[in-house]
Amino acid sequence: MTLPLNLSDPNAEVLRLLELEHQLSKRQRIDDYYPDYGPLRRELYSKHLQFFEAGATRRERALIAANRAGKSEGVGGYETVLHVTGRYPHWWKGRRFTRPILAWAAGDTAKTARDIIQRILLGPVGDFGTGLIPGDLLVRTTAKPGVADAIEGIFVRHVSGGVSELIIKSFDQQREAYQGTNRDLIWLDEECPRDIWVECLLRTMTTNGMLMLTFTPLQGLTELCRDFLEEQDKESGKYTLQLGWNDCPHLTEAAKAELLASIPPYQRESRSKGTPVLGAGAIYQVPESDIVVNDFALPDYFPRAYGMDVGWNRTAAVWGARDNESGVVYLYSEHYQGQAEPLVHAQAIKSRGDWIPGVIDPASRGRSQIDGMQLIQIYRDCGLDLEPAANAVEAGIYTTWQLMSAGKLKVFRSLGNWLAEFRLYQRDEEGRILKQRDHLMDATRYLLMSGRERMTCKRKAPTHEYVYLYPRQDGLRWMQ
Repeated sequence: MTLPLNLSDPNAEVLRLLELEHQLSKRQRIDDYYPDYGPLRRELYSKHLQFFEAGATRRERALIAANRAGKSEGVGGYETVLHVTGRYPHWWKGRRFTRPILAWAAGDTAKTARDIIQRILLGPVGDFGTGLIPGDLLVRTTAKPGVADAIEGIFVRHVSGGVSELIIKSFDQQREAYQGTNRDLIWLDEECPRDIWVECLLRTMTTNGMLMLTFTPLQGLTELCRDFLEEQDKESGKYTLQLGWNDCPHLTEAAKAELLASIPPYQRESRSKGTPVLGAGAIYQVPESDIVVNDFALPDYFPRAYGMDVGWNRTAAVWGARDNESGVVYLYSEHYQGQAEPLVHAQAIKSRGDWIPGVIDPASRGRSQIDGMQLIQIYRDCGLDLEPAANAVEAGIYTTWQLMSAGKLKVFRSLGNWLAEFRLYQRDEEGRILKQRDHLMDATRYLLMSGRERMTCKRKAPTHEYVYLYPRQDGLRWMQ
């Protein structure tokens, strides 16, 4: 387009062109996300990118995230817009739609959907086209009856030439509002009732569509939340990712401190780390920051051992090293794998050091996956130095808690699976331990109850002393 020039006032013309450039950039906001370079460059958002990439193979994805982590705009809204427009960035490894799609986006209520989802996608009322959907691709919108300024239908031009349809819904419409039509993509912002999730899943079955759930787990371990946290360990279509403030470079340390101070203590773990609110049910009521340390190179003179919990669905092991001077035990490595033969686990464990002794779930003496043989003997035959651990559960929990509280148990930050279990380890209302995703917690108990006394250092290679013999005239020999 050729713009008329105002030669009589060059300064005014420059200002006009700058304003025009600003207005055009407002209508292409999505291009500013995840740049190649700069302080907010794409490589710093590794977890966000993992979530996107998982969409290529997983139909159901849940991002359980802290507040201000970008879950709604930077993840849910961003990916939704890519799919309805078909405009994918050069670095995109997630799923791609090559045709116009039918999509839903839903929030808690009609008003919150208007104030959050609608604003993210379209921009503020009166300035539609300045949200994540590029203004030049926005074909038309339809109003939502009964809610002032709310939009129900958004029609977006797809790069293939057709038009995608995106309908904004809310959970207060109840399950019946989600019946009937098939969808290629459904994005649910905040946790929905489980019956709505199931209905949405049905809507995507015949289209091979996908569901995204982005939420902060303020409702605690609900049935839906538990489904995702448990099923992520199995061969299913579900994918779960927890996202905290430390995964978000756009949040400065000052901003995080200010935000944390404004949050009630019982919600801090949920709002800052994406950990479900557990309340009084948490078994280890110790702040994560008190036990987590940055990884460091362990000295060779720190004695080591590991604890091991076995099972077909999940076999887990955790390694500990003790600083004899301070008495601190450092958990520094983990093994976490399901549905594999003992030989596979044994090879992974020996790779950490085949000289390191371990202790194992004592139930392995009477439980096996192979012809009734004892698992402990199978693992020994694979080359592991193993002894059965004491399995006094409450005593083990008390010992672990004492060490945490006294600053005598520290955990390397890289132990992501261990930390995920730690955050969810809890009791039910009757005081019973909830037995799900506790494999590393059990292995830790075995290590601290029975493995510390087995800790040892790597033996140094023997040095050879050479004896030199020198012949003498009398037939004897000199030795040196």
